[in-house]
Amino acid sequence: MKLIIFDLDGTLVDSTEDIARSVNELLETLSRAPLPHERIRGYIGNGVRRLLERALGETGPSELARAEERYLAIYRRRLLETTRAYPGVAPALQALYGECPLAVLTNKPLRESLLVLDGLGLTRYFQAVYGGDSFPRKKPDPAGVLHLLGETSASASETLFVGDSVVDLETASNAFVRSCLVVYPASTPSPEDELRPDFFVHDLREVVALVQTLAARAREGP
Repeated sequence: MKLIIFDLDGTLVDSTEDIARSVNELLETLSRAPLPHERIRGYIGNGVRRLLERALGETGPSELARAEERYLAIYRRRLLETTRAYPGVAPALQALYGECPLAVLTNKPLRESLLVLDGLGLTRYFQAVYGGDSFPRKKPDPAGVLHLLGETSASASETLFVGDSVVDLETASNAFVRSCLVVYPASTPSPEDELRPDFFVHDLREVVALVQTLAARAREGP
């Protein structure tokens, strides 16, 4: 591997509770009923605008834009109330750091992504961090991955995308890079997923062994 790209929410950090509380606080300010946190969990992954479209239902563009601005102000207050790195994330990143460039590609806005990574002491492991507002198109569009390939001079065959959702698998597929789906004990893969990851792990520390295995195979040759 010459490049490993990670998703953020659901892959490196468990941020569902802070996001769900922020969505429900927004709904309260709009005199709307709160939503179950599990339902909001299913809305996460396609960026803030899509999250709010799902949570608010039919909403005009101007109202949605105002809601997004209000939501982000709320979420920044809650950013690290309960959000934590998943067990095994820090040791895995420490083991991979220096072996090859590591990057984050998320649909969360860049400002909030950096605040989360900084707050949890994870920023230092990554050569690059890109958010949902870093490129004209969000995941599953491959633009972010292709940019990282050019930035690091890695080829698609030398790149691994580690994520937790259908969006991440589609992104890897669209960029022709290998995918690794991480499913923690408290989460389950989307039943609507018809894609199949190249690799599957339950703990990010398993990615370390996976990368070592791939390196050994590469040394052995075909």
